[in-house]
Amino acid sequence: MSAAPGSGPAGGHELVVRGLRAGVAGIEVLRGVDLTVRSGEVHAVMGPNGSGKSTLAHVLMGKPGYRVLGGEVTLDGQDLLALEPWRRARLGLFLAPQYPVEVPGVRLEQVLTEALAGRVGMDAAAVRAAAAVEATRVGLGAPLLERSLNVDLSGGERKRSETLQLALVRPTVAVLDELDSGIDVDGLRDVAVRIRQGVEEWGLGVLAITHYRRLLSVLRPDAVHVLVRGRIVASGGPELAEELERTGYGPLEAAERGREHDGVAPTPPG
Repeated sequence: MSAAPGSGPAGGHELVVRGLRAGVAGIEVLRGVDLTVRSGEVHAVMGPNGSGKSTLAHVLMGKPGYRVLGGEVTLDGQDLLALEPWRRARLGLFLAPQYPVEVPGVRLEQVLTEALAGRVGMDAAAVRAAAAVEATRVGLGAPLLERSLNVDLSGGERKRSETLQLALVRPTVAVLDELDSGIDVDGLRDVAVRIRQGVEEWGLGVLAITHYRRLLSVLRPDAVHVLVRGRIVASGGPELAEELERTGYGPLEAAERGREHDGVAPTPPG
């Protein structure tokens, strides 16, 4: 999760998703997704429940159980789909999951020390000091650094912990799977501000999966994409999120169903 990633075009970094098709339990969920996220860019993915948003996050990070049916995903030109999740992380991809898991017996400080192993000047003492600083920035109580990872933490505390990890690891691209789920307004502001600072401090690229505009008001996305029935059916600027708040997803869902009915639906998984 911590090795320095390769360099992308013009010294920046680039996550490219082309024609990605994927499924789970024999059902095709993603039916041709195209996205490009570059250093210093924030892209938001919105859509109704069941549209494939979390599936996209899981497939990008390589969660077991998901089957890639077609397309490609590269980070700085390297094929991510051929790599184990830990190797994707080493290249610079970071996933903040919607539901961070508990890891009894493994302290957050231990996780961070291992993730940062090999970085110049980042021994256990340096990691501990840096984590304490970041804990303050994201509003996470310092004693929680001594806890087993996510054990007995509230939803908001888990999201603050994930953001702290992101800030210390400094990935190339962060995929945020509903960061605004299970966290209160104050907590959301704290973590969103820290992530936005990452965009400005080290050129973090962000792919934020969300239902709500309140996260986007802080992250200030460069582009908003709408995922419906496993396909991106609309893209635009921040104003698109405002339009969705007024109209909902109904018109876009109806248009996509009509397109499928006209006989241009993707081939089912084989």
